[in-house]
Amino acid sequence: MTQLRIGNGYDIHRLVPGRDLILGGVKIPHSLGLLGHSDADVLTHALMDALLGALSLGDIGHYFPPSDPQWAGADSLKLLEQVYSLVQERGWRIGNVDSVIVAEQPKLKPHLAAMKAKLAGVLGLEPDCIGIKATTNEKLGPTGREEGIAAYTVALLLKD
Repeated sequence: MTQLRIGNGYDIHRLVPGRDLILGGVKIPHSLGLLGHSDADVLTHALMDALLGALSLGDIGHYFPPSDPQWAGADSLKLLEQVYSLVQERGWRIGNVDSVIVAEQPKLKPHLAAMKAKLAGVLGLEPDCIGIKATTNEKLGPTGREEGIAAYTVALLLKD
């Protein structure tokens, strides 16, 4: 009998000048980037939190605290590798993940396939096991005012 677990993740970071905009490990051309201790990749952070949540292991702040200088400027795909190791060590595998990125600008549709490919490569999944959608917030709230970008992710884990 297959056991199932689901987890959800969320992250938001402020947009600022002088930083790269990285989502799903892909550098997106834009005049602003996300502010954070690491590379501030909200999509990858939400994915990590979803995986950790499915395993009841807390959140990424527990494993990669912003107070720890070793994570300054960290590549979030490298952090995702470590989180995925926790999934595997506990005998679970990823069934699929589904994410939504909320951003007014830039338009993300042209970059979604590259994000899927990057994340699939790290997780050893087929790209069709990773759903990524982009939407706006219709000018409402901090993402709507273009103050930041947010991401939501749900992950399904399977144990045979």
